[in-house]
Amino acid sequence: MSSTSGTSKAIFFHETGGPEVLRWEDHDPGAPGPGEALVRHGAVGLNFIDVYHRTGLYPLPSLPAIPGMEGAGTVEAVGEGVTEVRPGDRVAYAGNPVGAYAEHRLIPAHRLVVLPDDIDFVTAAGMMLRGMTARYLLRGCYPVTEGTAMLVHAAAGGVGSLVVPWARHLGATVIGTAGDEAKAERARANGCQHVVLYRQEDVAARVRELTDGRGVDVVYDSVGQATFMASLDCLRPMGTLVSFGQSSGSVEPFNPGLLAAKGSLFLTRPSLMHYTAQRPDLLAHARDLFDVVRAGIVQVQVNQTFPLAQAADAHRALESRRTTGSTVLLV
Repeated sequence: MSSTSGTSKAIFFHETGGPEVLRWEDHDPGAPGPGEALVRHGAVGLNFIDVYHRTGLYPLPSLPAIPGMEGAGTVEAVGEGVTEVRPGDRVAYAGNPVGAYAEHRLIPAHRLVVLPDDIDFVTAAGMMLRGMTARYLLRGCYPVTEGTAMLVHAAAGGVGSLVVPWARHLGATVIGTAGDEAKAERARANGCQHVVLYRQEDVAARVRELTDGRGVDVVYDSVGQATFMASLDCLRPMGTLVSFGQSSGSVEPFNPGLLAAKGSLFLTRPSLMHYTAQRPDLLAHARDLFDVVRAGIVQVQVNQTFPLAQAADAHRALESRRTTGSTVLLV
């Protein structure tokens, strides 16, 4: 399928709204310019940020737009000055620029990483965004080592299911939270030594009990508003709260003096794009992720697939919480 033949397709949305605004339309990405690569996708990752772009919660610069921030495929052509990849390379990426829901796309070549031969496109598209997030959480935001005590909210969730086994491999003691017993079982299967049912138990009190009153070294909190204050109360003095998501809503403004009052705590609100902005850092994140996946330390669970043309159905499934693990759109 040639990108210049007019037969390539992509998912566009011309206005923000529900899944019905996603349309399967002709798309000619054109030839790669300087520093660009033309990628023929094999698989595209589905992430909740795609929903935020579609609804306008996180507005894109202009419409119509092609959503998607994660994909894997084959380089078909490169523009002038490209040295990072060559035509024929199997590659993957995660993060900006948006535009993954397409059979073909142009992308800055410096955002691509070459895939090992034993990682297929579906696995790659299901792991790059969450997997490199897990890597910066464990290696960038706080240096997890042998003996680190941590709390992971949503330990059965998409990022949690990668963070927990990776942290155990590094020698950490991992306490997870879950909303019900079924999710608690998944969290234990992921490697949590202890699971706190946050709807039934006082999370901070239980964490103190599990740590002999000390508190944990680091809390990884993707929930936001509903858990933020309890997360602070789970930390030891000079511990670190990594707030990297807001599934329950944004954290309310607070006086930074609260961090002093609760033990000279550290707080960070990180983004994958900052941790991988420089190519050497991007390659280090990808290399470490590939290593733990290929060694079987981290299992990538692609539990749902949809044809790319049916992206609207995939969004409906995601928003109605009918998905587990990763969801991948097949090209």
